[in-house]
Formats: sequence, C-alpha cells, structure tokens
Amino acid sequence: MRTINRLSARGVARNVKPGLYADGGGLYLQITKAGVKSWLYRYMRDGKARAMGLGPLHTISLAEARTRALECRKILLDGRDPLDEKEQQRVSRKVANAKNKTFMECAEAYIDAHKAGWKNTKHAAQWTSTLETYAAPVFKEIPISSIDTTLVMKVLEPIWKTKTETATRVRGRIESVLDWATVSGHRTGENPARWKGHLDHLLPKRSKVQKVEHHPALPYSDAPGFIKALRSQAGVAALALEFLILTATRTNETIGARWDEITIGNRIWIIPSSRMKTEKEHRVPLSEQALKILKHMQSHSTGEFVFPGQKRGNPMSNMAFLQLLKRMERSDITAHGFRSTFRDWVGETTQYPREVAEAALAHTVKNKAEAAYARGDLFEKRAKMMQDWAKYLGG
Repeated sequence: MRTINRLSARGVARNVKPGLYADGGGLYLQITKAGVKSWLYRYMRDGKARAMGLGPLHTISLAEARTRALECRKILLDGRDPLDEKEQQRVSRKVANAKNKTFMECAEAYIDAHKAGWKNTKHAAQWTSTLETYAAPVFKEIPISSIDTTLVMKVLEPIWKTKTETATRVRGRIESVLDWATVSGHRTGENPARWKGHLDHLLPKRSKVQKVEHHPALPYSDAPGFIKALRSQAGVAALALEFLILTATRTNETIGARWDEITIGNRIWIIPSSRMKTEKEHRVPLSEQALKILKHMQSHSTGEFVFPGQKRGNPMSNMAFLQLLKRMERSDITAHGFRSTFRDWVGETTQYPREVAEAALAHTVKNKAEAAYARGDLFEKRAKMMQDWAKYLGG
C-alpha cells in the first residue's frame, strides 16, 4: 500500500463523511460535520504534535496541497518549524503594511485618538484642514516611514515667512503625527519635524520673521464714551460685551459662561480650566456693575448659559460681538482688544502692581523664578481693581 499520495482527486470530491483522511507525508483531508473540506498538515516538533492549515479544498486542489505539504517537510528537514515560519511571515507582512501607511492615514488615526480630549470639535477640524492644505500635497502617497527632513522643509519653507503662525502650527502637528507613527510602529528613527536641535538650524526663528499683530484696541480714555454708547444698544450681545469689558475676559470665556460657574452672593465667577487658554482655573471677582448684568440675565435666562444664543441650549455665537460692533460703526476695534484697553488703563492711571493686572488677565507668568513664588491669584486686590475699572467705565 502506498505511504504517500493515497488520495485521488475524484475520491476527495465525492467524500462527504466527516473525519480526517490521510494522503501520506503528513497531509490530511479534513471534513467537518458541516461538510466543509480543507487541507491539514500534521507533524511532530520537539515531541509535540502540531497541525497547520493549508487552505480550503474549493481554493487549494489536491496537487497544490501536496506541493505545500512538501514545502513543510523541507522546512522541517532544515530544522525549522513551518508554523513558526508562517507566523513570522504574517508579522513581516503586518510590519510592511504598517510602514506603507501614508501620512494622512496616520493623521486621521492620530486625530481620532486625541479629539475626545480637545476642548472643542473645531480643533479637530482645524487639524484636518491645515494638514490637508499644506502637508498632504507634498507628502501625497509617500509611506510615512519615508518622510524625511527634505519633505518636511518642502512643506514649511513656502509659508514660513508669509504665514508664520500657520506654518508653526503645521510643523507642530506634523511632529505630533510622526511621533504617533513611531510609537505605533509605522516608522523608526528621529522625528524630522522636531524644532530644537534640528529645524531651528534650517529655519529662522518665528520671532524674527513674524510681525506681531495686536487686536485693534480702544484707547482707555475713550472707553467710558464707548460704554455709554453700548448701553444704548438693545439685546443680549450688548450686555455680554459690557460684561466682557468689565471682567477683562476673553470672548470664548464670556459667551461660554454658565450659571453653575457663578456665585452671585460671593461675587465670584470661577472659569474651569477646560475653558481657559492657560488650562488653569481662573477666579474672576465681580464688580457691582457686572453683578447688575448677571441679575438682569438671571431674570430672563432659562438655560445653562448666562448669555444664550438663538438656538435653544446653545451659547451666543462668537460672531455676535463682531456684528454688534459693525452695527455701532466701530469696525476699527475688536472685543478682544478691550483687554489691552484695560491693561493700558491699569498701567497709565493706577498704582496697582503689574502682577495684579496680569493676574486679572489670566496671563501665565513666564519668568520661572517669579512663577515659583506666585502661588496665589491676588483675588482681593483684583476685586478692588475691577471695581475701580467699572467705576471708571461708568464715567
């Protein structure tokens, strides 16, 4: 009786009884109870029985199965294990496929992994938009493992001097995506988009090429007159803008104000870290005039936001101040500029120390030695200063 090639193609096709049928040399036809037929190679390795699938009958013929079994026997003859070799090939393919991922594929994965921790949905959209506009046309379908300094410079150089702010953000975002790709096994080596000790030798410092553009601000001497004109305007936007000026806060901080952040009895508004640019909680002392606006809004508001928008459950639009200033024929100034107006008033007309004014604006102390001692937020001193500011605005 033959010890190899025992089966016939016709017999394999006709057999429907579940079981294992030896062809010899470790090759078996396997038929399941459901009638599914496939090929199996069985062998011994280090005293342990092992089995390796060679594929289904509808795809792999008897002749092809015998060829695959022969390859397995040759591997064993060389002292290697067919199953281990198959796993190594699978891993190698996986690594090769990972390294073939494009930059934008990795960018999408990075954004998806991090967007839950970002402050708002617009942030994710901005990431996608800037990378699609500036990085994608250069990187195209190039594997992320092949992106080098030359390609990164090709993205940044055309916009570094003309769109410095945007270019800086693009560089940082490219660096983050490439770091993610390295940790995820899609590339190896140094990050070609890193700044310190690398791109800082190839590109001029941002401060050398970027013109500082300040938000148009109203001179503090004109502020009382503006407040008088503002109080003649009807609507929530006018009240919200006056509140912003009185508290020297940013637009998003004001329009996003919630009632659960405010304690009218204690005259305090606590803005959580999640809504602050500095990502640190900010306590805002409320002047009498600011409290008056809050009490008015409290009698008219029904939702969670102090300054509700037109859509129920949403805050006022961040375009509301721009439209209000346009109606007042004051397109020469911005809401954010009133922070500069406040800062100039403090510095030019009062004896309040610089650190008190900076604390009111929630500015980060850049001097490390100074920051080490600045443990408090100077709340009591700020409360007096903000009341003086409100009094000045009231004329």
